[in-house]
Amino acid sequence: MSIVVTGATGQLGRHVLEALLEQGVPAADIVAAGRSVEKLADFAARGVRVQQMDYADAGSVAAALSGARRVLLISGSEVGQRVEQHRTVINAAKTEGVELLAYTSIANADTTSMKLAGEHKATEALLRESGIPFVLLRNGWYLENYTEQLPGTLAQGALAGSAGEGKVSGAARADYAHAAAAVLVADDQAGKVYELGGDEAFSMADLASEISAATGKTISYNDLPADDYVGLLTGVGVPETFAEILADSDLGIARGDLLVSTGDLRKLIGRPTTSLSQAVRSAAATA
Repeated sequence: MSIVVTGATGQLGRHVLEALLEQGVPAADIVAAGRSVEKLADFAARGVRVQQMDYADAGSVAAALSGARRVLLISGSEVGQRVEQHRTVINAAKTEGVELLAYTSIANADTTSMKLAGEHKATEALLRESGIPFVLLRNGWYLENYTEQLPGTLAQGALAGSAGEGKVSGAARADYAHAAAAVLVADDQAGKVYELGGDEAFSMADLASEISAATGKTISYNDLPADDYVGLLTGVGVPETFAEILADSDLGIARGDLLVSTGDLRKLIGRPTTSLSQAVRSAAATA
Protein backbone atom coordinates (compact mmCIF):
# COMPACT_ATOMS: atom_id res chain seq x y z
CA MET A 1 0.00 0.00 0.00
CA SER A 2 1.56 3.25 -1.14
CA ILE A 3 1.00 6.25 1.13
CA VAL A 4 1.88 9.67 -0.27
CA VAL A 5 2.52 12.57 2.10
CA THR A 6 2.40 15.92 0.34
CA GLY A 7 4.17 18.91 1.83
CA ALA A 8 6.53 16.40 3.40
CA THR A 9 9.43 18.85 3.62
CA GLY A 10 7.54 21.00 6.12
CA GLN A 11 7.60 20.54 9.87
CA LEU A 12 4.25 18.74 10.08
CA GLY A 13 5.11 16.57 7.08
CA ARG A 14 8.36 15.38 8.59
CA HIS A 15 6.55 14.47 11.81
CA VAL A 16 4.02 12.47 9.78
CA LEU A 17 6.78 10.54 8.00
CA GLU A 18 8.32 9.66 11.35
CA ALA A 19 4.95 8.63 12.76
CA LEU A 20 4.21 6.35 9.80
CA LEU A 21 7.54 4.60 10.27
CA GLU A 22 6.77 4.22 13.97
CA GLN A 23 3.42 2.69 12.99
CA GLY A 24 5.35 0.00 11.15
CA VAL A 25 4.64 1.13 7.60
CA PRO A 26 7.51 -0.14 5.41
CA ALA A 27 9.68 2.76 4.29
CA ALA A 28 9.38 1.63 0.66
CA ASP A 29 5.60 2.10 0.89
CA ILE A 30 5.91 5.77 1.87
CA VAL A 31 6.32 8.55 -0.68
CA ALA A 32 7.54 11.87 0.75
CA ALA A 33 6.59 14.58 -1.74
CA GLY A 34 7.68 18.20 -1.52
CA ARG A 35 9.54 21.03 -3.18
CA SER A 36 12.87 20.96 -1.35
CA VAL A 37 13.67 17.26 -1.53
CA GLU A 38 17.18 17.82 -0.19
CA LYS A 39 15.50 18.36 3.18
CA LEU A 40 14.35 14.73 3.05
CA ALA A 41 17.78 13.14 2.60
CA ASP A 42 17.62 11.60 6.07
CA PHE A 43 14.35 9.85 5.26
CA ALA A 44 15.63 8.76 1.84
CA ALA A 45 18.57 7.14 3.63
CA ARG A 46 16.05 5.12 5.62
CA GLY A 47 14.35 3.86 2.46
CA VAL A 48 11.48 6.33 2.14
CA ARG A 49 10.77 7.22 -1.48
CA VAL A 50 11.34 10.92 -2.08
CA GLN A 51 9.55 12.73 -4.92
CA GLN A 52 9.90 16.35 -5.99
CA MET A 53 6.46 17.96 -6.07
CA ASP A 54 5.15 21.50 -6.25
CA TYR A 55 1.45 22.14 -5.61
CA ALA A 56 1.49 24.67 -8.45
CA ASP A 57 2.92 22.14 -10.95
CA ALA A 58 0.23 19.67 -12.01
CA GLY A 59 2.76 17.41 -13.72
CA SER A 60 4.84 16.99 -10.60
CA VAL A 61 1.71 16.35 -8.52
CA ALA A 62 0.55 13.64 -10.93
CA ALA A 63 3.98 12.01 -10.83
CA ALA A 64 4.10 12.07 -7.04
CA LEU A 65 0.66 10.46 -6.74
CA SER A 66 1.33 7.75 -9.33
CA GLY A 67 0.46 4.42 -7.77
CA ALA A 68 -0.84 6.00 -4.56
CA ARG A 69 -3.54 4.23 -2.59
CA ARG A 70 -3.73 6.72 0.27
CA VAL A 71 -2.76 10.38 0.26
CA LEU A 72 -2.28 12.95 2.99
CA LEU A 73 -2.89 16.41 1.58
CA ILE A 74 -1.17 18.78 3.99
CA SER A 75 -2.65 22.19 3.33
CA GLY A 76 -0.36 24.56 1.46
CA SER A 77 1.33 27.49 3.16
CA GLU A 78 0.68 30.15 0.52
CA VAL A 79 -2.45 31.89 1.74
CA GLY A 80 -4.53 33.06 -1.19
CA GLN A 81 -3.26 30.35 -3.53
CA ARG A 82 -4.19 27.26 -1.59
CA VAL A 83 -7.58 26.42 -3.11
CA GLU A 84 -6.21 26.02 -6.62
CA GLN A 85 -3.15 24.18 -5.31
CA HIS A 86 -5.35 21.78 -3.38
CA ARG A 87 -7.60 21.35 -6.43
CA THR A 88 -4.56 20.15 -8.38
CA VAL A 89 -3.86 17.45 -5.79
CA ILE A 90 -7.52 16.42 -5.58
CA ASN A 91 -7.78 16.13 -9.37
CA ALA A 92 -4.62 14.00 -9.51
CA ALA A 93 -5.92 11.79 -6.70
CA LYS A 94 -9.21 11.31 -8.55
CA THR A 95 -7.41 10.39 -11.77
CA GLU A 96 -5.26 7.93 -9.87
CA GLY A 97 -8.27 6.38 -8.17
CA VAL A 98 -6.90 6.67 -4.64
CA GLU A 99 -8.84 4.82 -1.97
CA LEU A 100 -8.52 7.57 0.64
CA LEU A 101 -7.46 11.22 0.72
CA ALA A 102 -6.92 12.79 4.14
CA TYR A 103 -6.85 16.59 4.34
CA THR A 104 -5.48 18.79 7.12
CA SER A 105 -8.21 21.39 7.56
CA ILE A 106 -8.86 23.78 10.47
CA ALA A 107 -10.75 23.20 13.69
CA ASN A 108 -14.49 23.82 13.46
CA ALA A 109 -14.17 24.65 9.77
CA ASP A 110 -17.91 24.44 9.21
CA THR A 111 -18.80 26.99 11.91
CA THR A 112 -15.88 29.40 12.30
CA SER A 113 -15.90 32.80 10.62
CA MET A 114 -12.12 33.21 10.83
CA LYS A 115 -10.59 34.50 7.61
CA LEU A 116 -7.96 31.79 7.76
CA ALA A 117 -10.70 29.17 7.45
CA GLY A 118 -11.98 30.34 4.09
CA GLU A 119 -9.60 28.31 1.95
CA HIS A 120 -10.10 25.27 4.16
CA LYS A 121 -13.87 25.49 3.71
CA ALA A 122 -13.42 25.79 -0.04
CA THR A 123 -11.11 22.76 -0.10
CA GLU A 124 -13.57 20.70 1.94
CA ALA A 125 -16.23 21.61 -0.64
CA LEU A 126 -13.93 20.48 -3.47
CA LEU A 127 -13.44 17.16 -1.73
CA ARG A 128 -17.18 16.62 -1.35
CA GLU A 129 -17.72 17.42 -5.02
CA SER A 130 -14.87 15.18 -6.19
CA GLY A 131 -16.38 11.83 -5.31
CA ILE A 132 -13.05 10.73 -3.79
CA PRO A 133 -13.24 8.87 -0.46
CA PHE A 134 -11.88 11.42 1.99
CA VAL A 135 -11.38 12.09 5.68
CA LEU A 136 -11.04 15.50 7.30
CA LEU A 137 -8.39 16.16 9.92
CA ARG A 138 -9.51 19.49 11.32
CA ASN A 139 -6.38 20.53 13.17
CA GLY A 140 -6.45 23.08 15.95
CA TRP A 141 -3.62 25.49 16.72
CA TYR A 142 -0.07 24.23 17.10
CA LEU A 143 1.54 24.93 20.45
CA GLU A 144 4.60 25.82 18.39
CA ASN A 145 2.70 28.88 17.13
CA TYR A 146 3.54 30.29 20.54
CA THR A 147 6.62 28.45 21.75
CA GLU A 148 8.61 29.26 18.62
CA GLN A 149 8.09 32.95 19.46
CA LEU A 150 9.49 32.50 22.96
CA PRO A 151 12.81 34.36 22.43
CA GLY A 152 10.96 37.41 21.15
CA THR A 153 8.40 37.21 23.93
CA LEU A 154 11.15 37.12 26.55
CA ALA A 155 12.94 40.04 24.92
CA GLN A 156 9.76 42.11 24.93
CA GLY A 157 8.70 41.02 28.41
CA ALA A 158 5.09 40.60 27.34
CA LEU A 159 2.63 38.88 25.03
CA ALA A 160 0.24 40.91 22.92
CA GLY A 161 -2.87 39.94 21.04
CA SER A 162 -6.60 40.39 20.60
CA ALA A 163 -7.85 37.08 22.00
CA GLY A 164 -9.34 38.52 25.18
CA GLU A 165 -10.14 35.78 27.67
CA GLY A 166 -10.83 33.28 24.90
CA LYS A 167 -9.26 29.85 25.05
CA VAL A 168 -7.65 27.67 22.40
CA SER A 169 -7.28 23.89 22.36
CA GLY A 170 -3.67 23.72 21.24
CA ALA A 171 -1.50 20.65 20.76
CA ALA A 172 1.97 19.88 19.46
CA ARG A 173 2.65 19.31 15.77
CA ALA A 174 3.80 15.81 16.62
CA ASP A 175 0.40 15.07 18.19
CA TYR A 176 -1.43 16.05 15.00
CA ALA A 177 1.09 14.12 12.93
CA HIS A 178 0.57 10.92 14.91
CA ALA A 179 -3.18 11.35 14.48
CA ALA A 180 -2.76 11.68 10.72
CA ALA A 181 -0.59 8.57 10.60
CA ALA A 182 -3.13 6.61 12.64
CA VAL A 183 -5.89 7.55 10.19
CA LEU A 184 -3.78 6.75 7.13
CA VAL A 185 -3.11 3.17 8.28
CA ALA A 186 -6.61 2.46 9.63
CA ASP A 187 -9.56 0.94 7.82
CA ASP A 188 -13.00 2.47 7.26
CA GLN A 189 -11.95 6.12 7.50
CA ALA A 190 -13.78 7.52 4.47
CA GLY A 191 -16.38 10.10 5.41
CA LYS A 192 -15.10 10.74 8.91
CA VAL A 193 -14.49 14.22 10.29
CA TYR A 194 -12.08 14.57 13.18
CA GLU A 195 -12.10 17.76 15.25
CA LEU A 196 -8.58 17.77 16.67
CA GLY A 197 -7.31 19.78 19.61
CA GLY A 198 -5.42 19.49 22.86
CA ASP A 199 -6.89 18.04 26.03
CA GLU A 200 -6.57 21.31 27.95
CA ALA A 201 -7.66 24.64 26.53
CA PHE A 202 -5.74 27.74 27.57
CA SER A 203 -6.04 31.52 27.32
CA MET A 204 -3.29 33.94 26.43
CA ALA A 205 -3.10 34.89 30.10
CA ASP A 206 -2.55 31.20 30.88
CA LEU A 207 0.23 31.15 28.28
CA ALA A 208 1.88 34.18 29.87
CA SER A 209 1.72 32.50 33.28
CA GLU A 210 3.30 29.31 31.94
CA ILE A 211 6.13 31.27 30.33
CA SER A 212 6.70 33.14 33.57
CA ALA A 213 6.82 29.91 35.56
CA ALA A 214 9.15 28.21 33.10
CA THR A 215 11.61 31.07 32.71
CA GLY A 216 11.45 32.90 36.03
CA LYS A 217 10.77 36.11 34.11
CA THR A 218 7.44 37.85 34.65
CA ILE A 219 5.52 37.93 31.38
CA SER A 220 2.18 39.72 31.07
CA TYR A 221 -0.51 39.48 28.41
CA ASN A 222 -1.59 42.77 26.86
CA ASP A 223 -4.96 42.51 25.14
CA LEU A 224 -5.37 45.03 22.34
CA PRO A 225 -8.10 46.12 19.94
CA ALA A 226 -7.58 44.26 16.66
CA ASP A 227 -6.53 47.40 14.74
CA ASP A 228 -3.91 48.19 17.38
CA TYR A 229 -2.60 44.64 17.25
CA VAL A 230 -2.29 44.86 13.47
CA GLY A 231 -0.35 48.08 13.92
CA LEU A 232 1.96 46.48 16.45
CA LEU A 233 2.66 43.54 14.14
CA THR A 234 3.30 45.65 11.05
CA GLY A 235 5.56 47.83 13.16
CA VAL A 236 7.88 44.87 13.72
CA GLY A 237 7.89 43.87 10.06
CA VAL A 238 4.93 41.54 9.68
CA PRO A 239 3.27 42.07 6.27
CA GLU A 240 -0.05 43.87 6.72
CA THR A 241 -2.16 41.15 5.08
CA PHE A 242 -0.72 38.49 7.36
CA ALA A 243 -0.98 40.77 10.39
CA GLU A 244 -4.69 41.18 9.68
CA ILE A 245 -5.10 37.42 9.49
CA LEU A 246 -3.31 36.98 12.83
CA ALA A 247 -5.50 39.60 14.50
CA ASP A 248 -8.63 38.07 12.99
CA SER A 249 -7.57 34.65 14.26
CA ASP A 250 -7.21 36.09 17.75
CA LEU A 251 -10.75 37.44 17.49
CA GLY A 252 -11.78 33.91 16.56
CA ILE A 253 -10.12 32.63 19.73
CA ALA A 254 -12.05 35.24 21.70
CA ARG A 255 -15.29 33.87 20.21
CA GLY A 256 -14.32 30.28 21.03
CA ASP A 257 -13.77 29.24 17.41
CA LEU A 258 -10.67 27.19 18.29
CA LEU A 259 -12.12 25.32 21.24
CA VAL A 260 -12.28 21.58 20.63
CA SER A 261 -13.88 19.22 23.14
CA THR A 262 -14.31 16.01 21.13
CA GLY A 263 -11.27 14.18 22.52
CA ASP A 264 -10.61 12.95 18.95
CA LEU A 265 -6.91 13.76 19.07
CA ARG A 266 -6.30 11.92 22.32
CA LYS A 267 -8.24 8.90 21.03
CA LEU A 268 -6.34 8.73 17.75
CA ILE A 269 -2.88 8.96 19.31
CA GLY A 270 -3.73 6.74 22.27
CA ARG A 271 -2.27 9.04 24.92
CA PRO A 272 -2.79 12.48 26.44
CA THR A 273 -1.91 15.35 24.16
CA THR A 274 1.17 17.47 24.83
CA SER A 275 0.31 20.03 27.49
CA LEU A 276 1.03 23.74 27.30
CA SER A 277 3.30 23.41 30.33
CA GLN A 278 5.32 20.62 28.68
CA ALA A 279 5.71 22.59 25.46
CA VAL A 280 6.68 25.85 27.14
CA ARG A 281 9.19 24.23 29.47
CA SER A 282 10.78 22.34 26.59
CA ALA A 283 11.06 25.52 24.54
CA ALA A 284 12.40 27.50 27.52
CA ALA A 285 15.15 24.93 28.05
CA THR A 286 16.58 25.72 24.62
CA ALA A 287 15.67 29.42 24.33
